[in-house]
Amino acid sequence: MTKKWGLLAVFAFGLYVVAMYLYFFHGQNSGIPAALQGTAADPSTFLTTQELLLSEELSKVRNFLFFISTPLEWLLYFFILIMGISRLFESWSSEQFKWSLFRTSMYLFFLSLLLFIIQFPLDYFRYTLSKSYGISTQIFSSWMRENVIDFWLELGMSVIMVAVLYWLIRKSPKKWWLYAWALTVPFSIFLMFIQPVVIDPIYNDFSPLKDKALETKILSLAEQANIPSEHVYEVNMSEKTNALNAYVTGIGENSRIVLWDTTLNRLTDDEILFIMAHEMGHYLLKDIYINIAVYLFMTLIGLWLIAKIMPWMIRRYGPVLKIKDMGNMNSLPLFLLISSFLVFFSSPLSNAISRYQEIRADEFAIELVENPEAAVSSFQQLTKAGLSEVNPPALVKWFRYTHPPMLERINKFAEEIEED
Repeated sequence: MTKKWGLLAVFAFGLYVVAMYLYFFHGQNSGIPAALQGTAADPSTFLTTQELLLSEELSKVRNFLFFISTPLEWLLYFFILIMGISRLFESWSSEQFKWSLFRTSMYLFFLSLLLFIIQFPLDYFRYTLSKSYGISTQIFSSWMRENVIDFWLELGMSVIMVAVLYWLIRKSPKKWWLYAWALTVPFSIFLMFIQPVVIDPIYNDFSPLKDKALETKILSLAEQANIPSEHVYEVNMSEKTNALNAYVTGIGENSRIVLWDTTLNRLTDDEILFIMAHEMGHYLLKDIYINIAVYLFMTLIGLWLIAKIMPWMIRRYGPVLKIKDMGNMNSLPLFLLISSFLVFFSSPLSNAISRYQEIRADEFAIELVENPEAAVSSFQQLTKAGLSEVNPPALVKWFRYTHPPMLERINKFAEEIEED
């Protein structure tokens, strides 16, 4: 039975991979609409022939990897269950420790290490791909260091969350999902609060903006928008990437406006001011708090669905999955599989909300700086630095794009320039 299910899963995944390969490399065409060819939104007007070729090649590979990596994760969880690996990890942990927290920690260490090792080749391929196309400038030791940090940080947080989760499942089999969600609320807000001052500095060096003349302009812009701010931060990213970025992070007193040094080095002051106005728009429009609310709502729905789906799957397929009871730690890969499935298929909704927020922030920025030329040129530079796909297929836009495609953003402000 196990062999049959394993072969069926591999066969289904293989068919899916072939379908995705044919779609991205031989099927879809994300060319520029005839009406926009030769305009400021057409990448051929601001990218070289070589950059256009590289952008097209890289976009196809990135999209293909995105759409196969998550189903591959599902396949891994499935095999960890049906081959009895999860049950074996639980047995090893129980033999070593009597305390529940230590057993949970050991089980999660085994599971996390196995997943890290199996997924490492794909992660390394992504790293080398970014290096080969000139996006990443990060040396291997630095990249590997970040992977190790990710492993231990995620393991530490997982021990806390999983220990509490399974305690709730055992204590309240019917309402565990509601209690788990209630604990998610303060935990998520706490992580948002400490991220800028505790987590982010582990990976990068942050400092107040060194260009004081530019900082004065940015703070003046913030004052004009009635946004209380004393500092703008820059982060040293040029050792890792050639891409450009700026963002707002954190909540309350720990909120920060952050500029990558690559952005400072590549863009003009006017372009930077537009980007800063965009980020101020997110702050003023309360997008961070809206995102927290959306995340918590979707988490509530997700936990409720898991509470319905997981017991049913164990009752029907428990012998195949080697799971006897949902409260047993060896059921965790099934919990993760269902969670990943729900997150993947809810991403079009969350991405649509995010794209709407980005459109509002763009509109706020242009009202504040009144410089559509800077908006157009900054978007062109962002595209150039990241070799981004300006007009992705609908499937890619739905599942991958948290921002509107550059074709739409550039064309919107280019039309404003023409109207003026």
